[in-house]
Amino acid sequence: MSSATIAPAKTGQEFPCDACGANMRFDPVSGQMSCDHCGNTAELEVQSAGPWGGGNAIKELDFRAALRNQLADADLEETQVFKCTSCGAAVEFESAVHAAECPFCATPIVGGTGTDRHIKPRGLLAFELDEDAARDAMTKWLGRLWFAPNGLQEYARKGRRIQGIYMPYWTYDAQTQSRYTGQRGEVYYVTRRDGQGKTRREARVRWYPARGQVRRFFDDVLVPASRSLPKQVMDALPPWDLSRLRPYQVEYLAGLRAEAYTVELDEGYHEARAYMDRTIERDVRFDIGGDRQRIRDIDTDISNVTFKHVLLPVWVAVYRFQGKPYQILINGQSGRVQGERPYSVWKIALAATIAFVAALGLAYGMMLAEQNGAL
Repeated sequence: MSSATIAPAKTGQEFPCDACGANMRFDPVSGQMSCDHCGNTAELEVQSAGPWGGGNAIKELDFRAALRNQLADADLEETQVFKCTSCGAAVEFESAVHAAECPFCATPIVGGTGTDRHIKPRGLLAFELDEDAARDAMTKWLGRLWFAPNGLQEYARKGRRIQGIYMPYWTYDAQTQSRYTGQRGEVYYVTRRDGQGKTRREARVRWYPARGQVRRFFDDVLVPASRSLPKQVMDALPPWDLSRLRPYQVEYLAGLRAEAYTVELDEGYHEARAYMDRTIERDVRFDIGGDRQRIRDIDTDISNVTFKHVLLPVWVAVYRFQGKPYQILINGQSGRVQGERPYSVWKIALAATIAFVAALGLAYGMMLAEQNGAL
């Protein structure tokens, strides 16, 4: 078994093995390029994130410049994608592929690839779990599900392949300064006597005017940039350790898939801004202090807004039940599992019947005990 060094590539997603010519893939366990055909491995020459290293050194891009279409050509790329007409996913495939199955909904896709010009990823979290580890995590998750159809368990036992996909996300940074007006409430108690002569304490609130300023720098507010999976499932996949972000290299995608973003930059910013506003409101309440707070107005100045497009690792399994696809997602960094799941009507009906019979038996037993006690 030989070992070589794969230099960072600028284009393409195919990396021929020096020993046999087959395509190599990125191996999450070893962090190397690996050939499944002959077992050859190759070291991946990792690009430096900057003079200080680490994910925080990855270059951010100017948000306003991007909205004005003023990004440099080096910040953009054109890739070949399959666009699924069923779920809307735009997934990158090798250039030689002209027929595939959508990894998100299992819909067959046949036809030539299209091209997609978009903002280039600046960084990614490499897969740390391989397919076997992801399958083990999924099997344990399935084993904890109540009222799951038998076919769902069989899906895992049969070892059907699950897809490793880099999902697109936006991160946003911003400096904020917020001026607010409102009221601070302080609770005090008074003693009252009722008509029967009993006393009780009643809580009252004294309100005082409040105004002030709060400042906060937001770093890496993360927003999913995909519409192909249920948002509530995507939002449940964190935590992600973004300190482990690496500069984007196409070698990490070898043998895997990547989805092109379908949530545009400005739309993702609206979601990020909503998160910022909720956080600022919490800061304002803390700044007002007291026992209660009333906020009348918050005026926020936001500046130095930057962003980056990043790819995060997700293993995706698609299970079809009664013609409907259900997705199971595994965080490729932590192994956290989230997903949609069908319910077995027969199992629910059986459980309800057993519970009903048990309740009747308990009621009958109590009735007999009361009769015996009366005798």
